[in-house]
Amino acid sequence: MNLLNRFREERRMRLKGGIYHLTQIKLCYNSNRIEGSRLTEEQTRYIYETNTINTETGKAANVDDIIEARNHFACFNYILDVAEEPLSEAIIKEIHRFLKSSTSDSEKDWFRAGDYKTMPNIIRDRETTPPDKVPGAVRNLLLDYSQKETVSLEDIIRFHHDFESIHPFQDGNGRVGRLIIFKECLKHDIIPFIIDEEHKNYYYRGLWEFKDTPGYLIDTCLSSQDRYKEHLAYFHLGRMCR
Repeated sequence: MNLLNRFREERRMRLKGGIYHLTQIKLCYNSNRIEGSRLTEEQTRYIYETNTINTETGKAANVDDIIEARNHFACFNYILDVAEEPLSEAIIKEIHRFLKSSTSDSEKDWFRAGDYKTMPNIIRDRETTPPDKVPGAVRNLLLDYSQKETVSLEDIIRFHHDFESIHPFQDGNGRVGRLIIFKECLKHDIIPFIIDEEHKNYYYRGLWEFKDTPGYLIDTCLSSQDRYKEHLAYFHLGRMCR
């Protein structure tokens, strides 16, 4: 049994306290936290385990943070369902639809959950791909990626950088991109990883400077992979991926 099938088996069993349970919480908490969610890891765990929210006295929880936590759990289940399929526009858009459904963004006329952006956006002071050029840019990126005979961890990291540079959605690009990383690692039997909130500045620097110094992002991802290996070792799953 490989790691993907272990995830699926634990999900089917509704097993508590296993690698699937741990990954759902840690991936959701860290990926959302990087993007500004104010939920703690313990609150994220509480939402996952009880479908309720535990707020600290005197502190209100943002409704979108709660919705996006629940949506992220659904996103992870979705990538497990399609992990073995070739990465496609349909899969990428469906991840985004799951992530942003029922949020306040999804109620805005100009925002389209599950479809590409309608307005230009900028990362820091760097322009991203204009809306009218996004479909072609994503298709070209997917075409180049699909033509690789074998896919390595570095190929997945490079795809991630290129995807984030396009920034095809109005919001949610980082979380969609990190879910794609996890899916593609599972598909190609590579140990997956979770970029944790504590190292987000290294992660952002790696994305920002990738063209000139790809090693920054690669090293950050390798370090994250080492941390995930520790979880696998605890569950005696270290040999399930290469």
